Amino acid sequence: MTVKLKRVYDPPKPADGFRVLVDRLWPRGVSKSSARIDLWLKEIAPSAALRKWFGHDTLKWDTFRARYFRELQKNPKAVAQLNEIIRNGPVTLLFAAKDQEHNNAVALKEYLESGRGHSRQAPK
Repeated sequence: MTVKLKRVYDPPKPADGFRVLVDRLWPRGVSKSSARIDLWLKEIAPSAALRKWFGHDTLKWDTFRARYFRELQKNPKAVAQLNEIIRNGPVTLLFAAKDQEHNNAVALKEYLESGRGHSRQAPK
């Protein structure tokens, strides 16, 4: 499984592979043509309520991840769609957040790589 992370504001490169925007909202100031996004999978993003609650507050990071993982478990269709794309080659998860260590794409990558995204079992 090759999953990379990248800010949507960074220039696209061939090594990115299939580019998936995993934010619920379209990033400000980014045109659809310049972003070269292959898929906008907003269904896999955290709910609006969770995103607003988190507000990129690093003190809430662990709780955010746990809540987001629970949301992902209730969204097997979107997780399965992303896993299918990942099986077909390199994928870059795109996000707009300035914080490159504490955002939904980081949490989503962790969820997918942990194997939790392959079944409906509770998070470890």
